[in-house]
Amino acid sequence: MYILGLSAFYHDSAACLLQDGRIIAAAQEERFTRKKHDASFPDQAIAYCLEEAGIIP
Repeated sequence: MYILGLSAFYHDSAACLLQDGRIIAAAQEERFTRKKHDASFPDQAIAYCLEEAGIIP
């Protein structure tokens, strides 16, 4: 089972993808937007996590 954890709309939004309790991928949105302490919805961080798992090509 996959679990996608999100942190958004506050200091340093991010996404983390787990599979059966193991971390598959994790990323902070600021790494993609280059905006320090980006608090926006982590669209790009989510896309990165799903791509790393092979869920979205």
